[in-house]
Amino acid sequence: MSSFVGVLVSDPLLQSQFTQVELRSLKSKFTAVKNQHGKVTVGDLPVLMVKLKAFSGIISEDEIRGLLVEANSDMGSEIEFEDFLKIHLNFHAQVSSGKGNPKNSSSFLKSATTTLLHTISESEKASYVAHINSYLRDDPFLSQFLPLDPTTNDLFNLAKDGVLLCKLINVAVPGTIDERAINTKKVLNPWERNENHTLCLNSAKAIGCTVVNIGTQDLIEGRPHLVLGLISQIIKIQLLADLNLKKTPQLVELVDDGKDVDELMGLAPEKVLLRWMNFHLKRAGYGKNVSNFSSDLKDGEAYAYLLNVLAPEHCTPATLDTNDPKERAKLVLDHAEKMDCKRYLTPEDIVDGSANLNLAFVAQIFHERNGLSTDSKKISYAEMMSDDVQTSREERCFRLWINSLGIESYVNNVFEDVRNGWVLLEVLDKVSPGSVAWKLASKPPIKMPFRKVENCNQVLKIGKHLKFSLVNIGGNDFVQGNKKLILAFLWQLMRYNMLQLLKNLRFHSNGKEIGDADILNWANRKVKSSGRTGQLESFKDKNISTGIFFLELLTSVEPRVVNWNLVTKGESVDEKRLNATYIISIARKLGCSIFLLPDDIMEVNQKMILTLTASIMYWSLQQQADDSDSCSSPAETVTSVGTSEASPMSSVGGMTDESPTTSVNGEDEISSLSGEVSTITIDDDVGTADTAFSSSRFEAGEEIPVTP
Repeated sequence: MSSFVGVLVSDPLLQSQFTQVELRSLKSKFTAVKNQHGKVTVGDLPVLMVKLKAFSGIISEDEIRGLLVEANSDMGSEIEFEDFLKIHLNFHAQVSSGKGNPKNSSSFLKSATTTLLHTISESEKASYVAHINSYLRDDPFLSQFLPLDPTTNDLFNLAKDGVLLCKLINVAVPGTIDERAINTKKVLNPWERNENHTLCLNSAKAIGCTVVNIGTQDLIEGRPHLVLGLISQIIKIQLLADLNLKKTPQLVELVDDGKDVDELMGLAPEKVLLRWMNFHLKRAGYGKNVSNFSSDLKDGEAYAYLLNVLAPEHCTPATLDTNDPKERAKLVLDHAEKMDCKRYLTPEDIVDGSANLNLAFVAQIFHERNGLSTDSKKISYAEMMSDDVQTSREERCFRLWINSLGIESYVNNVFEDVRNGWVLLEVLDKVSPGSVAWKLASKPPIKMPFRKVENCNQVLKIGKHLKFSLVNIGGNDFVQGNKKLILAFLWQLMRYNMLQLLKNLRFHSNGKEIGDADILNWANRKVKSSGRTGQLESFKDKNISTGIFFLELLTSVEPRVVNWNLVTKGESVDEKRLNATYIISIARKLGCSIFLLPDDIMEVNQKMILTLTASIMYWSLQQQADDSDSCSSPAETVTSVGTSEASPMSSVGGMTDESPTTSVNGEDEISSLSGEVSTITIDDDVGTADTAFSSSRFEAGEEIPVTP
């Protein structure tokens, strides 16, 4: 599997303040300075720290130097990595607090303790444990460990092997993970545990979770705030899954005309839930508007009105008559239990305004009794607004890919959220750093339509510079929401990102681009070098539908990853689906960030097959690069890839593709790649994509872990 080395710190309290992603990034930067100077001194820190994302643009190099001089008169004294972490934390604490001018405060640097302790909500923990006990109690493997005790650390201990989190993802979005790919032995070795968490994180990303700052080691350690944060996202996705017009066409009752329907389709699920709640509160005569799941629900009145209109048979006047908010909250929960709603919160949680638990509670009420019309005319209208299956799959693909990049905006609906051009500019800045002229861009909310057109025109200008095929497309096409053209542009953008990442793992002096044919040739050579016979004529080869070729390819890059006893011949539709789901989970288990669906393999969607192959290729060549760096001199240390601060990748040509357990002898894969990026024209098929190759780990500034 992929080489993985966790960064360990002797002080557990200090280590708990950072994710493994952050530790690897900081360790890499610290080591780079040490390799250059032979040691790291206090005097090296101003130049080093001003480049860190946490301080960039907030505090200057001179200000950092002044503070260090005040705190430590000897700028030539050597410091170790843990000293660097303490100084980093203390600087971060001061900057985050916003207290006064950093120039006037240096005493905080002398403190040996940190101030950024992560805390968790015991109420949330108890609710998530109840959810897990309820939904996974009959699981064949987990039943031996359940029910969990919410008053102990059972949840975090059980999460350490990754099985629980993988199973929970499948509860949220059934079929996401092929459970045959999960390592479920009672005692897992470090590799198997790491595989489970790699599969978990890539699968979580594929259902819409944000996992940019979480590493596998963080989950292996069972770090409470990160484990709870991930579980919270997974449960939220499960509870809000039906809050869209495709799953619940009755939601069309919340709007008055077609324009409002488009707006509703672009809303985040939690916003749809708020709109639904206010719709019923207005019917019930409640005079206020609920704008959040926290302070607006503290007094319990909104809940009382909502439940009275949804389940009048269980209502009692005492709920509104009482003046005690906690007593009213208790009566509300009693009312909800009579409707068979699960208890995600306590009366205290309502009074305290716990946003996550209130959201979960309202979502449960919606699932149990949404109170919307069953008017067949309105429902048929909502169904007419839904896209065809292929377009929906494409939209899903690009939405998940964009959100995985770690940009500031979050996309809920591609067709609605890209119309002002801002999201596309953010993505372009990630994929091609420095390409966006931000001074000429308008940030949302944008009231003037021509400003949106200006943003979109800049998007197209950059696209033309990147040699995209953009004939007869104008910025107004995006503003008007032309789905075909939006999908076509995003496919080219995603493909460009994929090929650039592959290019970054080659000799820079070669100067040639990688094309589709090079990816196909690499896959065929890789399978052949492992002694297997499968070969593809193209990415449209109908033999792909059986799944056998990709299982052979995965075996060739990591011999022990595929259990061939679980592989079918791929002759029937059911056998093909089994193989396809297994391929996707195994690829994610390796470390490939993909958004592929089994149907894409079964239907031989050539664009999806291309991205899957490229993702496996990138993973394989990255291992080669890591193996090269582990044997290289200090001057050849790899920093980051795909960011504006990235230095050129050191040469990796001529190395063999090695795994931790097996060395696969092969030809010089990287230096032999050549060819030009093939031109893509916009036609009916362009944009047909439901998977992607994500660079979020590198675009977010994470360092490539280098095995010592």
